[in-house]
Amino acid sequence: MTDVSVRAACGQRQRAFFQLLHNPFFRAGAQDMAGVALGTSVWSFMTGVAMVKSGMSVAESVLMALLVYAGSAQLAALPLIAAAAPLWVIWLTALCVNLRFVVFSLHLRAYLIHLPLLRRLLLGYTTGDLSYVLLVRRFPAPGRTPRQRRARLAYLWGGNALGWCSWQAAGLAGIFAGRAMPPDWGLEFAGTLALLGVTLSLAGRRLRGIAALVAGAATVAAHAMPYRLGIVAAIAAAVSAGLALEGLARPRGQCP
Repeated sequence: MTDVSVRAACGQRQRAFFQLLHNPFFRAGAQDMAGVALGTSVWSFMTGVAMVKSGMSVAESVLMALLVYAGSAQLAALPLIAAAAPLWVIWLTALCVNLRFVVFSLHLRAYLIHLPLLRRLLLGYTTGDLSYVLLVRRFPAPGRTPRQRRARLAYLWGGNALGWCSWQAAGLAGIFAGRAMPPDWGLEFAGTLALLGVTLSLAGRRLRGIAALVAGAATVAAHAMPYRLGIVAAIAAAVSAGLALEGLARPRGQCP
C-alpha cells in the first residue's frame, strides 16, 4: 500500500469517526446511558474495592478491570483467585456467569453483521447489559436501509462509549480507594457499596429517590431499636412517604 493510499484510508476513518460523533443518535445513546450510569458506576467502584481487598495488587486489578469489563464475572472469579483455584475453574466460572452475552450476541447479529470483523469485536467488547437493553428498546428491529443501520450503530456507540468510560473511571477509582482504605474495612464495606449501587440504579424516578432518602433517614433515626426493628420502621416510612407523594402528584379526579 502506497503512502497516498494510507493517508487516504486514514482520512476516511477520521471523517467517519467525526460523523459518528456528530450523529444525533450517538448523543441520544449517550444521554440514555447517562440515566443509568450512576448505578453502574457505584457497582464498578465496589468491584474495584473488592479486587484489591481480595489480595490482588493494584497493577493486577487495573489489568483485570480493563480486560474483563464484566463486574459479575470479576466478583465471581475473585474468591477463586484468592483461593488459588485452577485456572480452568476460574475460566469456567466466568463463562457460566456471562452466558447471557451469548444470547445478546445472537440477537445483535442481525444489527451488526454488515460490519467488518474488527469493528464487531470492538463493539462486542464495549457492549454491556444496559447498552444492549437500551438499543433493543429504542430499535426493536435491525435496520434495513443504510441510514437505519447507521442510526442504530451510532446509538449503540454512544451508549457503549459513555458506559465504558464511566465504568472504567469508577472501577479505577475503587481500586485506588480500596488500596487506601483501612484493612479492617474488608469486603464487608464492598458489600455495602454493592447494595448502594443496586439502590441507586432502582431510584430512577423522583418519587423513588425521595422514598429512598426517607428510608435512609428513618434507618439512622431508628438504629437503636432492638431486634433490628429499625429496618422494618424504615420500610414502613418509605412506603408511606411514597404512597403519600404519589397521591399528591396524581391529578384530581383521577382514580388510583
